[in-house]
Amino acid sequence: MQINENIPLKKHNTFGISANARFFCEVATIEELQTLVDLDVFKNNAKLFLGEGANVLFTKDFDGLVVKPNFKGIEIVRETENEVFVKAFSGENWHDFVMECCENNWNGLENLAYIPGSVGASPIQNIGAYGVEIKDAMDSLEAFNLETKQIEVFSNSACKFDYRESVFKHEYKGKYVICSVIFRLSKLPNFNTNYTAVNDELKRQNNSELSAKAIANAITTIRKSKLPDTSEIGSAGSFFKNPTVSQNTFEALKKDFPNIVAHPANSLARTLNPLARTSVRAKKPQDESMKLSAGWLIETAGWKGHRQGDAGVHTEQALVLVNYGNATGTEILNSHIALSIA
Repeated sequence: MQINENIPLKKHNTFGISANARFFCEVATIEELQTLVDLDVFKNNAKLFLGEGANVLFTKDFDGLVVKPNFKGIEIVRETENEVFVKAFSGENWHDFVMECCENNWNGLENLAYIPGSVGASPIQNIGAYGVEIKDAMDSLEAFNLETKQIEVFSNSACKFDYRESVFKHEYKGKYVICSVIFRLSKLPNFNTNYTAVNDELKRQNNSELSAKAIANAITTIRKSKLPDTSEIGSAGSFFKNPTVSQNTFEALKKDFPNIVAHPANSLARTLNPLARTSVRAKKPQDESMKLSAGWLIETAGWKGHRQGDAGVHTEQALVLVNYGNATGTEILNSHIALSIA
């Protein structure tokens, strides 16, 4: 472990924003992390734990210590006739991990292919796509308590998952470092293909047999067609949340916008993992709230493809803010604020 000074962070954030860290280090083991927290450079400076930088926007230099956990490894911790429990360490690339699961016919994560970021970051905001969220497949995780310097185990329920939410975004923010995640995956070929775009791409690819890998490849193709290659155009992927409104508000909006895109907020698509613990509770129609499509809202407001300098909204996906080259973090942030006001 080495503490470096005045390190450029451009390659450490997918927006490609030019910013420097006063101090920077990578930790490859829990033991290195335990050593780091006792050093003066850790105790006396602001801290930022950074994965692959896919969910961060630098608006200025970071006057403190940036720590990059680089814990690596994927292993089976136990299995049954129908399940396999797979531990992935936090420094693993998320998409690469998903594809390894598909190669091994460990089913449950294929709909989450090609989401930028690391394994350790995935539970923090309960990442999700195409009817699946981390909470549907996560068994537990191990996290390092920065105060006690001990590893603690969090069950699925202890993470308090909600739509793009977890306990690590709120009451435990800045108090833990996620070290590894255990996923409860299925050996059974029960897949979620309830999305028209996914089915259309599967047909186009003419797969002879439906498999986790085929679904992941189809979703990767779809996402690549909509999302910029961050090696060419900086972005943080799709990160806007779909706003939830009451049924009455939705009906009022529908009168003015008959083509509005929405779906019931409390309905859950059939999960990839037939053994997942998530249950569907029936809701009375009058109690049903609606989740509006943020992409539809932004596009309808005329912001899709909008550009000001090198900051803008992607031409193929309204949910993606982009850096076309030399945008500053402040310019990207202002684009987000403008969209929020619109």
